[in-house]
Amino acid sequence: MENINKLENREVIDTNAKLEAIHQDIKRLMEKSNQEYLDLMLVNLKKDILSSITAYVTDDIENGLEKSMVDPCQMRETCKTRFTQFLWENIELIKQDKVPKEIIDNKKAELDEIRKTAPFDKCDICFSEVDSLFNKQVNLISSLQIYENNEEDKTEISSIPEEIMVKNVLDPISNKQRLQILKFMAFETRTFTAISELTGLRGGNLLFHIQKLLENGLILQRHERGDYMITEKGYNLLIMLSNFKKYLE
Repeated sequence: MENINKLENREVIDTNAKLEAIHQDIKRLMEKSNQEYLDLMLVNLKKDILSSITAYVTDDIENGLEKSMVDPCQMRETCKTRFTQFLWENIELIKQDKVPKEIIDNKKAELDEIRKTAPFDKCDICFSEVDSLFNKQVNLISSLQIYENNEEDKTEISSIPEEIMVKNVLDPISNKQRLQILKFMAFETRTFTAISELTGLRGGNLLFHIQKLLENGLILQRHERGDYMITEKGYNLLIMLSNFKKYLE
């Protein structure tokens, strides 16, 4: 009887093990199927997005050139055909996963060569619109490529220390007057009086903002009661902000 019970227990254990193995196989199959379905959805979504972007860019070219090119002009249709061809070629770049900087530089050089053949002063009006449309395309290409996998960038972004960054960088320049003070001393030292005249702040109010910049190493005072000057950290921060300015336009 005891042997029968052991046999039955072993069979139960074996059956449970087999069921667990089947369960794991089904789970892996479902996960794989779900992932394949998700990948397919993402591929189709990307196609839809690119299709919509392409349609938008095409319309933008047509409408922009039609409305902004000089009219009347004996060269209008000839130039419009050339500009359209140049801008349409860039639509294919938008569809690519990665566009090297060299290709963009070559397209800029190509547009410069076209500009050299312009016969009239009023051609600047037409080229201004082409420049605008081309820059839109370049910005769009750059934005789309942000989402390409770049392990180095991902590592750098992941390593940003939030608390320290907010405390030592973002908070000190989050105030308009502190940023104004920092810009004011970007290229020369400034006295307390000069800073006061610039900002309209007096006494303790101005001292509070100056102290904030001092504490975070963005400016320094050359000696007690002396002039204030920007530090390397403060200057580099201004350069970073000036580079970011193009995204606000």
